[in-house]
Amino acid sequence: MHDDPVSVAPDKAALRRQLRRARAGVAEEIRRFAGGRVMRLALRAGLLARDRRVAFYMPAKGEMDVLPLLNQALWMQVACYLPIVPHHRQRRLWFSRLGDGPHWTLNRYDIPEYGKQHRKVRALWLDVVFLPLIGFDMRGYRMGMGGGYYDASLAYLKHRRVWKRPRLVGIAFEAQKCQRIPNDPWDVPLDMVITEARYYRFRR
Repeated sequence: MHDDPVSVAPDKAALRRQLRRARAGVAEEIRRFAGGRVMRLALRAGLLARDRRVAFYMPAKGEMDVLPLLNQALWMQVACYLPIVPHHRQRRLWFSRLGDGPHWTLNRYDIPEYGKQHRKVRALWLDVVFLPLIGFDMRGYRMGMGGGYYDASLAYLKHRRVWKRPRLVGIAFEAQKCQRIPNDPWDVPLDMVITEARYYRFRR
């Protein structure tokens, strides 16, 4: 168990490296059971329902395994979506609904994507978005991989007159908790983070 949050590094790049090391250092015995624990906590928090559109991600590079959660959602007949990384000059993600058929490809980061031409929606049309992250703090701010895809996709939430807001749920290990994530005015905070130990709700 990691009770002490990672201290704040002097800049974002240094903090990102520090948090990457913390994530890479998570013990294998923790990783082995973490995905199932996250799934049970998500159910306890009431995040999955048959009438919801829920976005997941395909875990890569040491990210928390959300496949137990995704499989549970599919069993519950939740409408499940995965992100599609856009072309180089674009940043806003599309989300493609999982269905039957061999519609898988690898994107330029070697992460599996499903059905680029198959029932795509923007984040606006989702009810819950599970996000990977490098680190998080107790204000609900997250540090991502640095590509800016989720930031661009969720930027509309900073406008006051947004009529629909998905619940943003970060998925992380306790080791990725940080004292403070440096944030910019355009950063959109999370509603919740789920780790292998518990879930955190943040006030909005």
